[in-house]
Amino acid sequence: MEGGLARRRECGTSTGMSRVPVATIAGILGFLLYIGAVVALADLVLPHHWLLQVAYFTVAGMAWVWPVGRLMRWAARK
Repeated sequence: MEGGLARRRECGTSTGMSRVPVATIAGILGFLLYIGAVVALADLVLPHHWLLQVAYFTVAGMAWVWPVGRLMRWAARK
């Protein structure tokens, strides 16, 4: 058993905290900040034409997908 741990240390692999809890906390906090920013900016868009509103809410509703996908890939890496 001792040899396995020593080999891990020699190879540079960490036996520390998993990336999943870090990604979960970062994802939740980031998403809450994103929602706050979207809602704050929505106040600027609401008085304008309905087509601008549709464009804004379409982009705002889908823009979070790319960062979350990258975060999930990072968390799944070994």
